[in-house]
Amino acid sequence: MKVTLNGTTLAESENTVVVENNHYFPPSSIDLELFSKSDTSTVCAWKGTASYYNATVDNVTVNDVAWYYPEASKEAANIKGYVAFYKNKVTISD
Repeated sequence: MKVTLNGTTLAESENTVVVENNHYFPPSSIDLELFSKSDTSTVCAWKGTASYYNATVDNVTVNDVAWYYPEASKEAANIKGYVAFYKNKVTISD
């Protein structure tokens, strides 16, 4: 799986974890130089509190482009720290 924003690769991995139709990418597959932490957070009843990333490509920032669970619940431990992307903000391909 590969995630791009305006032609720039944000993440690429053959080892994503699919939860609720979203591909969660291992932290090592993310190009962290393109990301900055967002102040946004949300709570999922079974996964825990999500934190968000903004992504900047070619001096254009897309806010809250991705989310992750830094402290996932016991039920979602397999995606702790993994990053998922909003399908309407990036291109996700096989």
